Amino acid sequence: MSGVATHQPAGRFPLKRWWPLGLLALFTLTAVFAPLLAPYDPNTQNLVGRLKPPGTVSRNFHYLLGSDELGRDLLSRVIYGTRVSLLVAVLSVLLSGVVGTTLGLLAGYRRGWAEIVIMRIVDIFLSIPAVLLAIITVAVLGPSLINVVLVLALTRWPRYARVAHGQTLAMAGMSYVENAVLAGAGSARILFRHILPNIAGTLIVVVTLEFGLMVLFEAGLSFLGLGVQPPTASWGAMLSTGRNYVATAWWVATIPGLCLFALVLSVNLTGDAARDRLDPRFR
Repeated sequence: MSGVATHQPAGRFPLKRWWPLGLLALFTLTAVFAPLLAPYDPNTQNLVGRLKPPGTVSRNFHYLLGSDELGRDLLSRVIYGTRVSLLVAVLSVLLSGVVGTTLGLLAGYRRGWAEIVIMRIVDIFLSIPAVLLAIITVAVLGPSLINVVLVLALTRWPRYARVAHGQTLAMAGMSYVENAVLAGAGSARILFRHILPNIAGTLIVVVTLEFGLMVLFEAGLSFLGLGVQPPTASWGAMLSTGRNYVATAWWVATIPGLCLFALVLSVNLTGDAARDRLDPRFR
């Protein structure tokens, strides 16, 4: 019997890694085309059809996934809730990533007082539980979509700063950086033209892992009533409402919960795949 072993060709993305990316793409398309996909306005009420099980028809409403306590179509609210979750996650990751990466690059390259001040601030932020800091900040600023984005960015930028700082320290002594300095390149050009592209792979892995956390944090704040406010559809708020009807209308909480689980799972698995592909230690 031949003992020939088959190997995955270099540079190929394993087939088993495609389904999380496909599921994430499906959620993204759902969020983008929510107005076209939702069968009804997510805020339209039908008190006659409140808490109807999936498949029920009431006053011209065909509740494919059931209705909530105000008779609103659950499918439409889940679709629009996808838009809220992804929008908050994208904006918060973008803002925290830009701020944290810039400060981390500056601390790692300039060293001296800049490094001491920035990294001590990072240590202070990391010493405070992120959820507690988010709750306190939202309670002070007031709950809204914009404030949720700002709060999540405020609590998560130190993660990017620490990673960028460590990577910049390793890259600053490389020969190509020293050659750029000798050639008269400015600090900004060295940081964003020479160092940043070489640490981008590590930062992309951090982004993918942080994205799932942002989705969970947004849902958690909305569950506590500190996130996106009614009547805007949010998975966290739907879970909070649905817990009161678990025994009589399980679909109100179960369906948004399953969607939240599927989205976070797809993001985390995609992040693991990105880590395996971009991090030389896993090749």
